[in-house]
Amino acid sequence: MSLTAGRRPDGTRPPAAVEEPTAAVATAGAKVRAPRRTSKAGKVPFRIRLRRDRALILMTLPVIVLLLIFNYVPLLGNIVAFQDYDPYVSSNGVTAIFHSPWVGVEQFSRVIDDPLFWSAAKNTIVLFVLQLVLYFPIPIVLALVINSVIRPRVRAVAQAIMYLPHFFSWVLVVTVFQQIFGGAGIIAQTLEDHGWSGFDLMTNASLFKYLVTAQAVWKDAGWGIIVFLAALAAVSTDLYEAAAMDGAGRWRRMWHVTLPALRPVIALLLVLRVGDALSVGFEQFLLQRDAVGAGASEVLDTYVWNMGIQNGDFSYAAAVGLAKGLIGVCLVLGANKFAHLLGEQGVYKK
Repeated sequence: MSLTAGRRPDGTRPPAAVEEPTAAVATAGAKVRAPRRTSKAGKVPFRIRLRRDRALILMTLPVIVLLLIFNYVPLLGNIVAFQDYDPYVSSNGVTAIFHSPWVGVEQFSRVIDDPLFWSAAKNTIVLFVLQLVLYFPIPIVLALVINSVIRPRVRAVAQAIMYLPHFFSWVLVVTVFQQIFGGAGIIAQTLEDHGWSGFDLMTNASLFKYLVTAQAVWKDAGWGIIVFLAALAAVSTDLYEAAAMDGAGRWRRMWHVTLPALRPVIALLLVLRVGDALSVGFEQFLLQRDAVGAGASEVLDTYVWNMGIQNGDFSYAAAVGLAKGLIGVCLVLGANKFAHLLGEQGVYKK
């Protein structure tokens, strides 16, 4: 065959003919589905996320049910704060709510005029400030000390020893302190055996606030250590190496690298602690109430218990609890706003 076959007189080849798509190809192309459209670009539809995460949803469903039953459903009982509630006007306490007379804000007026309430509120605020100053920094310091330990085995043992009291009940914690600092405790008996006068710290009303703070530190400091150690584990070692190459010593590295890494966690826990300011404890104070008297150990939680359960004044106790909860919400919002002013996220973003 001649090499010039099919060429034009100028030597170029004519363009190849474009074939029309066959019916089979057209049919196959028609079967290709168009991509699914979403409501927003890049957002997975809800039904797809529901099918994808169904295992996780089933795992969290029992927790959600328990949360609704024990945390949200009881909120409906706050309605008795606006009533003169009497559980005996009906066959059960739930239906008694619908038969009790309404009194409006009368219960809250009683709260404002009650000197015992203000005494309990004063003790609560004093204990909160004391625990915030003496207790809150201790987990941070202990986390820094444990993090500076080089040997992993020593670090694990120290962390386990400090975290173990968190699993103790308040009954056991008070018993341990009674056996150590009580009138018949180890320290008092040792002093008496050597000719010194013994003491009973557990019945000293003036030192009670320091005693309960020491108990809270011993019991719950290990819980805070874990949170801060987790934050320290996320700090890159490159930052420490860069600071060391710039001539920064151990204290400089701690001040300029470690503490800034802990700052968001400190701000978050501080906001949560301020929001829980009026809940300094219940079992801890109720167990030691008889030893030091109500004047030193009465806080808002025990006051609600005494007025509602022991005295049967349910509406008044509900009013105190509701006022305490509203003040706590305001404290959380205020502390979170303050965290935003400092440039931290807090509990939620702006």
